[in-house]
Formats: sequence, C-alpha cells, structure tokens
Amino acid sequence: MVLQSDDWGRAGLRDRGALDQLRAEEPAFGERPYDFYTLETADDLAALREVLGRHRDSSGQPARLVMNFILANLDFARMRAEEFRQIHLLPLTAGIPEGWIRPGLFQAYRDGIAAGIFRPALHGMTHFSRAAVERNLADASGRTALLTFLWRAGVSYIHWRMPWIGYEYWDPELPEDERFLSFESQCRSIGEAVGEFAKLFSTLPRSACAPGYRANKDTDKAWAQYGVRVVQNGPGTLTPPHFGPNGLLHLYRTVEFEPATDAGFSIDDCRRRAKDCFALGIPAIVSLHSINFHSSVRDFRSRSLELLDQFLSALQMDHPDLLYLDDEDLYDLVGPDAHAKSRGDLNVKVTKKNFTKIRVAS
Repeated sequence: MVLQSDDWGRAGLRDRGALDQLRAEEPAFGERPYDFYTLETADDLAALREVLGRHRDSSGQPARLVMNFILANLDFARMRAEEFRQIHLLPLTAGIPEGWIRPGLFQAYRDGIAAGIFRPALHGMTHFSRAAVERNLADASGRTALLTFLWRAGVSYIHWRMPWIGYEYWDPELPEDERFLSFESQCRSIGEAVGEFAKLFSTLPRSACAPGYRANKDTDKAWAQYGVRVVQNGPGTLTPPHFGPNGLLHLYRTVEFEPATDAGFSIDDCRRRAKDCFALGIPAIVSLHSINFHSSVRDFRSRSLELLDQFLSALQMDHPDLLYLDDEDLYDLVGPDAHAKSRGDLNVKVTKKNFTKIRVAS
C-alpha cells in the first residue's frame, strides 16, 4: 500500500482573524470545508507522524506518506505595496507569507523525513495557473474584486469559489487545444519548482503529481528531463502501475481517504477498495489531502487521525502480509532492470501482465 498526499506547503486561510475579516464582508463564508483550508502546523505534522509511525507492516517498516509540495506562495507584503496590481511569489525557501505564524514547521518536515515516515515529492511551484490569475487581475472585473478581497485577508485563493484560476499547467478558459502550457513554458515552471525543491530538501524529486492532476505528454517529458521517475495520477480506475513514454512509471490512486471533505466517508468503503486492488494483484494507492490533518482554524486533524488509525489497523488485520511502500520503492521494484528486489530481509516478487482499466464503483 502507498499513501499519497497533496498540497503540503500551500498557504490558504491564514487564521481565525482572517476568517472573521472575510465573514464581515461575506457572512456565508464557510460553506464548504475548503473555506477552512489553511496550512499545516508543526503539531499537525507531529501528530500525523506519531500515528503513521506506530503502524508497522509485515516486514516491520512503518507506514509512510508521500507528501507533494507546492514550493511557493503569494508574497502578500510585496503585492500589498504595489496595491495588488500584479502577483509575486515567495518560495518556501524564503519562508511563509507575511502574517502567517508557523513555528517549527520546516523542522517538523525534516524530522518526519529523517524518520523515514515522510517522503517529499513534487506538486508544483503554484497550484493555480499564473496566466489565468494575471489575466483576470487585469480585467478590473468582479473576479478582480474577489482576488483582491482574499489577498487583503492574506488568503491566496479558494479554488471552489474561483475555478477559473485553473491549475499550474492548465488554463480552463482557453480553447480546448490551448489549455495546457507549451512544452517550453512547462519546462520553465517545472525547472523552477525542482530548483526550489532541491534547496528545501537537499535532494531532487523522483515522484511528481500535477496540480489538479492536469498533466499531458509535455508535462511528462519535462518531468523526465528533470529526473522525475514516477507520475502520480488521480483516482477513478483500478489501473496497475505501468511505464509510459520517457520511462516514467505511472501510478493511479485507487482509494480515496478524505474524511475532511467527503460527507459520506466510510472506512468500510476504503477497506473494500483496498481489497479489490489486492485481489487484482495491484497496490492500493491511497489519496489523502493535507486538509485532513489541519487543525489551526477548524480541527479536521483529530477525526482524520482517528479514522486513519482505524483504517490502517483494519488493513493490517485483513492482510497480515501487507507492505507499506512509497513511490520510489515501487519504482525500484518494477524498474526496467528488475523483476524481484529485496527490502531488508524481505524478498518482493513482481510480475508483468496485460491489463484493462476497471472503473471504481461509486
């Protein structure tokens, strides 16, 4: 089983003061969970690390989390000085935006990585399309007012309220065949993000997940040029890992563990989907976004960690031979030169077979 998680390092709602400021002008603010998306704290990470660390697989290894990082946020101080006429980015390597308080956050990332429980991976430089935001900012429309309304409260964006901001490599309001950035533009964005990732983690990313899962062949080609070897794809089908062009291993999420955002969330459903994967001889790849572990504005963390603890315990009981892997482990196991490899004292055999996609039952 693999745990994959998006949106780490991305700043959303700053604090309760920002919430009050937004509600003063928009009383209905708070309609959906993502209105309360904020930014993880050191305590959030410590609590998550503790739960994952006490779950061991059949080889004695702890559960681990692939954490996809956004490498920059909006530089509100610089933008405010220019009366929000244009956007500027603040890389994580330079800290978090003005007004945000997250003591010990970066050390908490490092501690989890050193413990072998967190595995950093690449999400992007931004989550949104910079071109889409800049175009709407220049229009002096109601959209411009919404952007600056959020920015004055120290909030970068709330995607469900403004889907026209798109995703880093994809602009939703352009003609269909022009929505993805060109290969050259994607190379620049990915190269910038890889550089910041290397500064932050002293290593290059081997796994990547496009914001919004919006990627095309140019994205894959650019990732491969910067050393990425694993592509994380979104949920929807029970699809085995497979190699695509450019030698990239494609993984597909098959279990959605999202108690913070899914009103109908069920551990039994997650167990059933994992069981379906194992019956087909493919890994259960679990999607769980960072919002599930936030606690500073609304406490999503407590319930999510309780449910995650129950889920992992149930899986270990259901499947005594369960193995916790990460993306890089899978690549090493099924790479072009390997059909069987060892992890410690455990031999893991893999086989190749033809497959057809099976849609996940709703």
